Amino acid sequence: MSPAPDERDRIRSAMDRILQGTAQHSNGALTIVALAQEAGVPRNALTQRHPDLKNDFYAQVRARGRTPDSEVRLRRQIVKLKELRAKDVAELSQLRRDVEHLVRALNQLTVENRQLRGVLSSPGSTVRALPSLPGGEPSAESSRC
Repeated sequence: MSPAPDERDRIRSAMDRILQGTAQHSNGALTIVALAQEAGVPRNALTQRHPDLKNDFYAQVRARGRTPDSEVRLRRQIVKLKELRAKDVAELSQLRRDVEHLVRALNQLTVENRQLRGVLSSPGSTVRALPSLPGGEPSAESSRC
């Protein structure tokens, strides 16, 4: 499908209306999407067929001292993503420390278990039941080894 003969003129007129704040067919945002909507052309007309007009539009926006809405939105999103990444890094660091502590505890319990099994398997060892509290919890005396 070939572009309409007046497509470039419609885009230029739409640029003028948006930059003057008198948009008629769009929300007037300083974006290519709004410009395409204002001109009544598909977005790809600006990105593929007329990139010079797209670049001119952004140049005029910057010349007026304004940052395009899309850039403002992307910058906000970058800030949020950096904050999320910092939180993820902190959480990952904490999880790694937790894993190290759990591995140490597991190793210590494994050593103690081997020692206790060795004592139980040695000749002459007697096995006694430790007194427990009514809730199934061992008493304070029995938890001291």
